[in-house]
Amino acid sequence: MANLFMRFPGGKAKAFTMSYDDGVEQDIRLIGIMERFGLKGTFNLNSGMFAPEGTVFPKGQIHRRMTAERAIRLYRESGNEIAVHGVTHPFLEQLPSGSMLYEVLEDRRRLEELSGCIVRGMAYPYGTLSDEVVEGLKMAGIVYARTVKSTGNFRIDNDWLRLPATCHHNDPRLMELGDRFLQSEEAREPQLFYLWGHSYEFEMQDNWNVIEEFAEKIGGHPDVWYATNIQIFDYIAAYRRLRFSVDMKLVENPTAMDIFFELDGVDRVVPAGQQLRIAP
Repeated sequence: MANLFMRFPGGKAKAFTMSYDDGVEQDIRLIGIMERFGLKGTFNLNSGMFAPEGTVFPKGQIHRRMTAERAIRLYRESGNEIAVHGVTHPFLEQLPSGSMLYEVLEDRRRLEELSGCIVRGMAYPYGTLSDEVVEGLKMAGIVYARTVKSTGNFRIDNDWLRLPATCHHNDPRLMELGDRFLQSEEAREPQLFYLWGHSYEFEMQDNWNVIEEFAEKIGGHPDVWYATNIQIFDYIAAYRRLRFSVDMKLVENPTAMDIFFELDGVDRVVPAGQQLRIAP
């Protein structure tokens, strides 16, 4: 029996991503830290709650949303993903179905108009959801949605519309989890470290050192793929489209990206749109 395991681009067994909410000014500093250590992530925005141009916040206010122009420029120029967070950051499961759909679909439409990008990801406002909300996301073209659940592990969840994270940045195990992720021997199954939070929390708790130290620890490792949420989703979706012959001697890649995997201990890559003979 063949032993088959997915590998990320470059044949890597590990990936790291981040997910931060609300589009606040502190994201500027966070992205500076991410860029310094080669990290990528996703920023979940409320298109109905951007600060008006010329806004001056009261001294001491922590939660300071950026203007639409400033936010979109920041995320696009840094190569990070923009994703849905509801037009007005509501409890989606408490809304009538039509209003719930509007909050998601209209947020997506506005963010696409502002960014010039197709938006397919999301984080649940307040982390709350229901089966009806999940069905609504499917109709709205959302392919993944992050919850506020933390697993404390690096397994890749199959329910992308109820997606948990590894941990929040305030988790007391953060550094321990980082060490475990980096020091683990190459696992058979691929591993994903998924970090989430709100950047204004670093200012509120006066602990920017936490993300700076963690970013320095987790970044810059040649065996880790640093990617946005949607890049990871798209790669895994493409991997799942590989077509193998019954005897596992042939594999066909119908997608537009090169796909890596390990078969019986041997690393393989199937170029985009090509067929590969694995064994005679």
